[in-house]
Amino acid sequence: QVQLVESGGGLVQAGGSLRLSCVASGRTFSLSAMGWFRQAPGKERDFVAAIRTSGGSTYYADSVKGRFAISRDNAKNTVTLQMNSLKPEDTAVYYCAARYNSGSYSRTDEYGYWGQGTQVTVSS
Repeated sequence: QVQLVESGGGLVQAGGSLRLSCVASGRTFSLSAMGWFRQAPGKERDFVAAIRTSGGSTYYADSVKGRFAISRDNAKNTVTLQMNSLKPEDTAVYYCAARYNSGSYSRTDEYGYWGQGTQVTVSS
């Protein structure tokens, strides 16, 4: 079992930046990957970015490539999502997710553990 706690959301103007953090606790040593997803009102939860805990390979949704960066600190069991050049369409609740298994990094059903979410609002 692993527990995830996100922080860092808030309100920012278009073009601004925010940094989200996710701290994992519990059985973290065997996690294979951690990721970020987001869900806007009335929409499905969508993949944003993921990072492998071993090796550090990263994966991004096309909509955030070049603007967002995911990183990890295994010693602190923390994953960070740096979000730059934010757009109003980035407004959503952002969720941290973790998994022990292998498979597609962009599928929500591949992740067994989720945080409570943090709101990101980008004003135009």
